[in-house]
Amino acid sequence: MTIKRASFIKELERLVGAERVFSHEIDLLCHSYDGTFLEKTPDLVVRPVTTEQVSGVLALAHKEGVPVYPRGAATGLSGGTVPLRGGIVLDLTAMDKIYEINQEDMLAVVGPGVVTGHLHREVEARGLFYPPDPSSSDFCTMGGNVAECAGGPRGLKYGVTRDYVLGLEVVLADGRIIRTGGRTIKNVTGYDLTRLFVGSEGTLGVVTEIIVRLIPKPSHVRTLLACFKDLVRTGEAVTAILSAGVIPRTLEIMDAVSISLVERFASCGLPLDAEAVLLIETDGSEQEATEAAELIVRLLREVGAQDIRLAKDAIEAQELWKARKSISPAIAKIKPTKISEDATVPRSRVAEMIKRLGQIRQKYGIDLVIFGHAGDGNLHPNIACDRSDPEEMEKVEKAIGEIFEAALELGGTLSGEHGIGILKAPYLRRELGPAYEVMRTIKKALDPDNILNPGKIFAE
Repeated sequence: MTIKRASFIKELERLVGAERVFSHEIDLLCHSYDGTFLEKTPDLVVRPVTTEQVSGVLALAHKEGVPVYPRGAATGLSGGTVPLRGGIVLDLTAMDKIYEINQEDMLAVVGPGVVTGHLHREVEARGLFYPPDPSSSDFCTMGGNVAECAGGPRGLKYGVTRDYVLGLEVVLADGRIIRTGGRTIKNVTGYDLTRLFVGSEGTLGVVTEIIVRLIPKPSHVRTLLACFKDLVRTGEAVTAILSAGVIPRTLEIMDAVSISLVERFASCGLPLDAEAVLLIETDGSEQEATEAAELIVRLLREVGAQDIRLAKDAIEAQELWKARKSISPAIAKIKPTKISEDATVPRSRVAEMIKRLGQIRQKYGIDLVIFGHAGDGNLHPNIACDRSDPEEMEKVEKAIGEIFEAALELGGTLSGEHGIGILKAPYLRRELGPAYEVMRTIKKALDPDNILNPGKIFAE
C-alpha cells in the first residue's frame, strides 16, 4: 500500500505533531527491518508519545484501511515488525517512561518503549528483581517483550514475560482504549485478556502501558561450567540436575561446533575435544546458592563431566559467561546473514534434538550452530548464510523446515520465545491443528479489517 493523500498525512500531523511523522527515505529505511534478514519499506513512520495519540492514529488508520505495524527496538527474530504491506510503522520508543516502581506492592508500571535492561537496573537498585532477560535486554523494549512473550536464560527457574505481566493498557484496532488485569497478584475476573494480548505480536492491539510484578532480588549467584565428551551424558546431566530437586537459575548448552567457533574468534579456553558444555547458575541466599552449586557439581561428576569450573567470584563468573555471550558475534563473522531459530522440545529430548540438528547440518552442508537453554528445552539453532546466494538460501529454507518438523516430532513447539512472525507462519497450522482457526476467529473479532500487523502469525 502507498499512502499518497496529503489530507491523511495532515491529519496524522494534527494528531501527533508534524515533528513526529516521518516520510524521508532514510527514516523509512531505518524502520524497514528487524533482527532477521527480512525488510520492507513503510510509507510513513509515526512516533507517538501518549496513549491518546496512539488511539487517534489507529482510529484514523481503521477508517482509511491503512495497515499499522507496531515497533519497539526491532530486535525481534521472526520478522514481527517488518511492514509487509507498507502503511504506517508505529514507533513506540518515545513512550519510554518508568511511571512507578512500588516496593510495597512489588510492581512496576512502564511504557512500551522502556528498555528492559534499564528496568532491570532500576528495580535491582531497590532490592527487587524482574527476571525475564532476553539476550538483547540492553536495547530491546518492554513493549516488544510483551508482544513476543520474551524469555531468556533465566526462564528455566523464573518463567517468561507472561508470568510477570499483571495488567495492560491496550489500544484496539479501531482506536478504543481498554485496560486488562490490574495491580493485584490474584485476579480472576472475567476472561484473561492480559494473557491473550501477551504474545499476540501486535496483531490484536497496541500495548501502551504495562504493569509487571516484581520479586525480591536474590542476594547471591554461583556460576559454573562443565564440559562433556559425550552428548548423551550431557543430556543425562540435565536430567540428573532437575531430578535432584534443584532448579538452577540458568542451564545453558553449547554444542561442539559452537565451542569451536567461539574459540576461533574469542579464545575463551574451552576444550576443543568437548561434545558440549553446560553453563549453570544457581541463586538465592548465600547458603542456598552455594549448596545448590555444590550439589550440581557432585551430580556432574557422577554422570561423567570431563571438566568442571566453579567461579569463585563475579569476575570469574563473567569469564565463564564470555563464551556463551560470544556465540552470536562469532556467527556473524562467518557470513553476512544470520538466522536465529528457537525450536523447543521437552528437556528430556534435548540431546536427541541436538543429534537431529547435526544430521540436518550434514545433510545440507550449511553452517548451523547449536546453543540455547538446555534446562527448558529451548534450543537456538543459528544458521550463517548469504541471502544474496539463491542456491544457499534454498538449502537453508529446506533445513529450517526440517528443524521445525524435528521439534514437532519430538513433542516440541515452533517457538519458545521468539514468536511466529513471518518466518514461522507457514508451519503454524501444522502445530496447532483446529486451534489455528480459533486464533483466526479471535483475530477477526478484534481486528476485522486486518490493519494490525497484517501478514504476521497467519501465513498469507
